Amino acid sequence: MRTLISAVAATLLLSTAAFAGQTEGLIKKIDKDTATLTLDDGKSYKLNAETDLDALKPGMDIVIAYDVTNGENVITDMELPDSSAN
Repeated sequence: MRTLISAVAATLLLSTAAFAGQTEGLIKKIDKDTATLTLDDGKSYKLNAETDLDALKPGMDIVIAYDVTNGENVITDMELPDSSAN
């Protein structure tokens, strides 16, 4: 029983180490020096090195999947919804 409790506690600790989330909004600002983008809600997200920063512009609608790592929102995936679709 003691082993089972230890295993459950270890699993809970590991699952709280990183938090995955998803959000959407308008890009308010892109900081190329720090590879970060800020949405219209004021929250900032760290971009990965492969991101084409020139393809992102303020005012664009974006959907972001992210992990919280060491207190930073790190983008794991993003999608620019097709604004021409009706």
